[in-house]
Amino acid sequence: MTEILDRIGAARLVPVVVLDDASSAAPLAEALTAGGLPVAEVTFRTAAAVESIRAMSANPDMLVGAGTVLTPEQVDAAVDAGASYIVSPGLSVPVVRRCAERGVLALPGAVTATEVQAALAEGLQAVKFFPAATSGGAAAIKALSAPFGGLRFVPTGGIGPANLNDYLSIEAVLAVGGSWMVPRADIAAGDFATVTSLTADAVALASA
Repeated sequence: MTEILDRIGAARLVPVVVLDDASSAAPLAEALTAGGLPVAEVTFRTAAAVESIRAMSANPDMLVGAGTVLTPEQVDAAVDAGASYIVSPGLSVPVVRRCAERGVLALPGAVTATEVQAALAEGLQAVKFFPAATSGGAAAIKALSAPFGGLRFVPTGGIGPANLNDYLSIEAVLAVGGSWMVPRADIAAGDFATVTSLTADAVALASA
């Protein structure tokens, strides 16, 4: 699990992907890799999620996680399809514990001190900070990181090129999740060249 955290931290960005058709998954993995960002969080918001995770994780360069995971059963489905980490919008102890049983990284949502302490009680080293923009943004992460020194945050929600570095400049931020480099409409249209271009721009911005 530490290795997965290290890979997410090295990427600095996690594309949050909504796929309506699993046939788009493999070319999307290639587009992200070509853009210099071989990582993705595939959300469980569509029926294509499991097959999309399976297709993307078949790419040896990709680190693929499952997002919007709400139940232990979804953990099993995602891990069986090849997911290496599990992201949840909030903190569900049953989900976190199933991740531990399956040997995969859990990144549950936590935006309050109480939720952070609950995550620490489960032995977690990082949490998703979601929805970031409406939960106090970068200032809230700075405030939370003071009493919880060892914890890392992956803020997601309302983050784009204009405010990306407000988050990445915070030492406690491991990486930032976002969807601006993987527009749902462009993926559905098969315009993977645009995805590669947006991804490359995002990587350059995160490295600036």
